[in-house]
Amino acid sequence: MNDHLYRWRNKEIRKQVAVIDGTESPTMVLKNACYLNVFLRKWLEAHIWIYHDRIVYVGSELPQSLAGVEVVECTGKYVVPGYIEPHAHPFQLYNPHELAMHAGQTGTTTLMNDNLPWLYLTTRKKAFSLLEDFMQLPVSMYWWARFDSQSVINEEQEIFKDEEVRAWLEHEAVVQGGELTAWPQVMRDDDRILYWMQEAKRLRKPVEGHFPGASEQTLVKLKLLGVSSDHEALSGEEVYNRLSMGYRVGLRHSSVRPDLPKLLKELQELGVDSYDFLTMTTDGSTPAFYENGLINECIQIAIDNGVPTIEAYMMATYNAAEQFHLEERLGGIAPGRVAHVNILSEKNNATPESVIAKGKWLKKEGKLVEQHSNVDWHKYGLGELDLDWQLTERDLQFSMPVGLKMVNDVIMKPYPITIDCNTEEIRSQSDESFLMLIDREGKWRVNTVVKGFTKTLGGLCSSYSLTGDIILIGKSKSDLLLAFTRMKELGGGIVLVHEGKVIFELPLQIAGMMYNGTMQTLIEQDKHLKELLIYHGYQYQDPPYNLLFLSSMHLPFVRVTPLGIIDVKKKEILFPAIMR
Repeated sequence: MNDHLYRWRNKEIRKQVAVIDGTESPTMVLKNACYLNVFLRKWLEAHIWIYHDRIVYVGSELPQSLAGVEVVECTGKYVVPGYIEPHAHPFQLYNPHELAMHAGQTGTTTLMNDNLPWLYLTTRKKAFSLLEDFMQLPVSMYWWARFDSQSVINEEQEIFKDEEVRAWLEHEAVVQGGELTAWPQVMRDDDRILYWMQEAKRLRKPVEGHFPGASEQTLVKLKLLGVSSDHEALSGEEVYNRLSMGYRVGLRHSSVRPDLPKLLKELQELGVDSYDFLTMTTDGSTPAFYENGLINECIQIAIDNGVPTIEAYMMATYNAAEQFHLEERLGGIAPGRVAHVNILSEKNNATPESVIAKGKWLKKEGKLVEQHSNVDWHKYGLGELDLDWQLTERDLQFSMPVGLKMVNDVIMKPYPITIDCNTEEIRSQSDESFLMLIDREGKWRVNTVVKGFTKTLGGLCSSYSLTGDIILIGKSKSDLLLAFTRMKELGGGIVLVHEGKVIFELPLQIAGMMYNGTMQTLIEQDKHLKELLIYHGYQYQDPPYNLLFLSSMHLPFVRVTPLGIIDVKKKEILFPAIMR
């Protein structure tokens, strides 16, 4: 079977049909199920027959023989399709495999994933081979095809050359183009990205935007240019305007933007009572946010905030499948659909007590079912960082006149540096710290000051960043050197040092970006990291996002990138990177 588009072989399809004829037996029957029929928008009573990974029958009949068939009594239960996360960034300290298996435990059995890190962490051949490995998971893994780096990097033209983007767009695991963070360039004159957008549409794959605060005129122009959807609406009014233009809209509820209750309330005040073009997304939240699940939590918020129960489930299932033209394979309980099924104890409790993914149990009656699935990351060139260079005191020279002032976790403004940086340590009463972005290969560095990250922490070193380069932040140059040395010894990770002692370390031994361990352990580590940073004066709530987005050119107002400190709006290099 081609797992991405579920093109079963003729032999397999004949056996599925034979189940209906009674010459083959189903592998599982959900008996006496009260299930959500997404086509009629009704709860109906039926028996659901599953043959391996496909639903083959939903109706009033039972098989002629139940010998050898797993029969699941569903009387008093409610059965809904597996949930779909339409906008996942599966690299936020966790790795795609662990996120998928964790998501599946609470009913999110399909994820549409960002492909950006694959573009600079490994080769296309290895990435495509890895996508094949993910096909073996019970959770369905689909991907995007990015058109830009979301930053400014030296290898931009090589990574995003035509043959690379086209190969991703044509891959059967890829279901959309975008997300489009370089939309100002497209609106201005970038015909190269516009061509890729048109290619995506030709392949019947939607293009997703990234348009926070966009004006009506901008949204109209981007619709004409070919954008299909957007998940960046910051208010009910912005959602309403996008819906009125025919956009599909993802209502976001993430660790850095937990907006869903507010958006739903404002939509109701605006009189919106049709949910057909709405989905819900957690938009790549940091690990601790996922302690209780992904899309199940969004559904629960929707139900608790007055969305009709059926519509809440529709947003998380059929609407998302339809957005990606996969509604005949996903998002419903009907003949021919993939056997992604959640069994609920109550209609209004969106966290399932049992989860079936591709016909296999992920969770049964509240107990997790071990899957024994692993990924050999070294096989794809995604092992530990092996840096062949060392940070030195000479690198720790900070004479830049302009620094970055934090507005929140992800927005930075430029500000004039007035403190003396030619010292071993910045005094603890100040909330200013040394900040360095240094090339993973050790070829260049950008040194400045950040205001608002910490008041007391000696040093932080992180190989986790948007571009894969190394971030150092802290008050003490000697602590920064120690943090870097320990990060290097770990083979990548996040290390905190204070007063000459390592006080926290999180190994990220998958390419220096991702944790190679269980999601539950990572959740506890993420909580501890945040607690420590907040204790040392971090002023906001989600520091891993700050580390990730320091180089991100889709956020205002100033960024530290591999080319230097850049004014986002003007796309001007204020101070270039320094060669080492």
